[in-house]
Amino acid sequence: MKRMLIVPMFALLLIGAGCKGDSFIEPSAEPTEIQPSAEESMTEPKPGEFPGVIAEAERLNKQVRMMTDKGEIVFELYGDTAPKAVSNFITLTNNGYFNGLTFHRRVEGFVIQGGDPDGNGTGGPGYTFEDELSDNYTYERGVVAMANRGPDTNGSQFFIMLADYPLPKSYTIFGRVTSGLEAVDAIQVGDKMTTVAIEAKP
Repeated sequence: MKRMLIVPMFALLLIGAGCKGDSFIEPSAEPTEIQPSAEESMTEPKPGEFPGVIAEAERLNKQVRMMTDKGEIVFELYGDTAPKAVSNFITLTNNGYFNGLTFHRRVEGFVIQGGDPDGNGTGGPGYTFEDELSDNYTYERGVVAMANRGPDTNGSQFFIMLADYPLPKSYTIFGRVTSGLEAVDAIQVGDKMTTVAIEAKP
């Protein structure tokens, strides 16, 4: 698959997504530009098919409770502004997709990244779906967003911001950590998501 490149300046961060192939994103002093190189449903996704947007009652006022090797991380989901990304994450989670997957990438002061079944930044669920880019949020510490390898290539990989950073608005923000930032800070490459569950937001 094609690679996507964000102009190099410091250490590279691979943010891969949906299907085979990878992307590069990296921290820099200034935002950079990417250079190109439904129906409601709760059914299990078929290989190669986006599961679709689930009912509002199933995606609004929800949060994720993720147990990791470094402790518990809880993040709320933005089911209103990112219905596709949230529906996808909830469906995959309810099917046990993330249980046992690792965080395969960490860039100090920038992000941790996981959700790749191959564990190397090139894997995904076998399908992609469109971006949902909102001006309501910025890439600040604790934000959870979809990794991609270019426009509309979201799959299962996601990243969590370790610090505020002026990324270009190219990555769908679909949640924010509300508890467990100390665990986020401690995550290293190879650490596992032992269990991931969806629950009602208190």
